[in-house]
Amino acid sequence: MTKRRAAFYWMTLPALLLFFTFHTYPALQGIFYAFTNWDGFSSGYEFIGLKNFINVFKDSNVLDAYIFTFKYAIAATVLINVLSLLIALGLNAKIKAKNFFRGFYFLPNVLGVLIIGYIFNYLFSNVFPVWGEKLGSDLLSTNLLGNPDWAWIGIVFVGVWQAVAYNTILYLAGLQTIPTDLYEASSLDGASKWQEFWKITFPMLASFFTINMVLAMKGGLMVFDQIVALTGGGPGTATRSIALLIYQGGFTGGEFAYQSANAVIYFIVIVAISLFQIKVLQRRELDQL
Repeated sequence: MTKRRAAFYWMTLPALLLFFTFHTYPALQGIFYAFTNWDGFSSGYEFIGLKNFINVFKDSNVLDAYIFTFKYAIAATVLINVLSLLIALGLNAKIKAKNFFRGFYFLPNVLGVLIIGYIFNYLFSNVFPVWGEKLGSDLLSTNLLGNPDWAWIGIVFVGVWQAVAYNTILYLAGLQTIPTDLYEASSLDGASKWQEFWKITFPMLASFFTINMVLAMKGGLMVFDQIVALTGGGPGTATRSIALLIYQGGFTGGEFAYQSANAVIYFIVIVAISLFQIKVLQRRELDQL
């Protein structure tokens, strides 16, 4: 081994130690506690095997949290990809102040999630109801976040508004890779803009579509900050996600071992969904070739 290569290994060692200390070790520790009855506070615990994992599947609170999380994730994933693709197509067109609009649309991604959440919490609670009363709208005249049936829509709105920025950048990068010769040839053949999109643009963006779909779904399944800032899981438990349930039960509810088991199961669920998405979408990529 040369001195230069040895130096590279020594340079990566601090980062590796930090990653193991603050990520890998806590994850392994959580898996260990999932097989115990530790409440997170006391000094002692007992091994109880798979009891926590079995109880998770029987818990109605966990089921409700899963239903809400998947409802949010699916709605957010669809809206994020549709809106970000439309915005990317618009920003890729020949318009004035293109760079300004690109920066403008990316601004929400720069702001902190909690900051955005608290701002929209104020808007939903104080500003939008005033506008609703002036417009004569019964839906807008009340706090959307205070309605158990509609609060999740407010969370989806905020989550999509912020996430669209990052996905738009990825689609813009994909659009830059499409040769302009294809569009010139299609225009000579008399193809419409709609035909160009379905026959050229969308197939050529297949790999970027895969990345955005996986990232958007993963982000939706792990939703946490927006809920904390907007509703805190309420009204009641109407907007409590799996991540929020794990946090509340594990760190404040004396269910550390139980929620660790819940986290392990949810980790497996997220990995399985991501792998399934990649497999299906990559198959679509091959079909487009």
